[in-house]
Amino acid sequence: MPQAREATVPPIHGRCDERFAAVRDAFEENFRERGELGAAVTVLVDGQPVADLWGGWADRARTRAWEQDSLVNVWSTTKGPTALCAHILADRGLLDLDAPVAAYWPEFAAAGKEGVLVRHLLSHRAGLAGLREPQTLAELYDWELTCARLAATEPWWEPGTRSGYHAFTYGFLVGEVVRRVSGLLPGEFLRREVTGPLAIDFTIGLPAEEAPRAAELDIPRADRARQAALFAQMEPVAVASLLNPPTGAAAANTPQWRAAEIPAANGHGTARAVAALYGVFAGRGSFDGRRILSEKAAERAREGQGLCRDLVLGAGFGHDTEIALGLWLSGADGSYGPNPRAFGHDGAGGSCGLADPEAGIALGYVMNRMGPHVADDPRKMALVEAVYASL
Repeated sequence: MPQAREATVPPIHGRCDERFAAVRDAFEENFRERGELGAAVTVLVDGQPVADLWGGWADRARTRAWEQDSLVNVWSTTKGPTALCAHILADRGLLDLDAPVAAYWPEFAAAGKEGVLVRHLLSHRAGLAGLREPQTLAELYDWELTCARLAATEPWWEPGTRSGYHAFTYGFLVGEVVRRVSGLLPGEFLRREVTGPLAIDFTIGLPAEEAPRAAELDIPRADRARQAALFAQMEPVAVASLLNPPTGAAAANTPQWRAAEIPAANGHGTARAVAALYGVFAGRGSFDGRRILSEKAAERAREGQGLCRDLVLGAGFGHDTEIALGLWLSGADGSYGPNPRAFGHDGAGGSCGLADPEAGIALGYVMNRMGPHVADDPRKMALVEAVYASL
């Protein structure tokens, strides 16, 4: 029987310190062994790049090379920068994480939610993992409508008692509090306070003029089938969180998705941009010589809110996890490396931002071939393991 041919590794561009050669090896292996299409990875140590690599294709037809400045939708890796907006406001004394959400958003007190705290929004403990009534993509793109529906709905569980992943609603919940306090939607707040001053190539949504730089997302048919099998086993709350409305690569490639403000899921950026944003947390509030958060506020962002089996993602993880105030802790399972207090966020299909203040490490990994995994995609884990093996 003839042996299957080994996948061809496309040219890999960028630079990698000799000490971190294992990262380049893992990046190449992702193309050779794990079905990578196009991708980039950046690793920072104490704010300085030790690996900055890219390669492959920006479209599934393989007609456009992945370039140094290629942008891609990073799905829930967007949640880290959105949480950063709330932490900046809290650091300035403008937002109390222990105050009721209704203190800033009075309409939110409806349907028994008067006791929901801001920290419950950040830690996916508000009980609002998804809307109960069916929602279309067009309705998801309507900020005012989605926020009004969230304000009126009742929680799926007693707020504050358990975590249940708020896949899309997280961005509207945290984002509307940011808007009520600052007067700005989180995308504009992030631009004014962080990405603009630090020249970070990351936006929530994507300006139309940047569309030529955007990579096309794709998910192979076999991975779509694996996802469908997983979704078929989910409880109603998980379906509401992850599938109301149904989204995916095809939707995220459209101008309508890119034009919307979806602070939980439609951040667009490079690997360098993701590493820089998570580098604020890795740098204990500072990045590139600029202080974004006080050390106390940066530390508070990884304040664990209780280990439990997540009500939405429990079946996907297969073990208990702990969400901090906007990001996931690495924990005993090592999702973000061997330091259990390292933290970060994965995006649907594989992307990742990671911060480890003790090691001074920040990592950004972005790609356009979406895998079926809920989290801890093998490509991401191979890169994380290579980083720590190099220290």
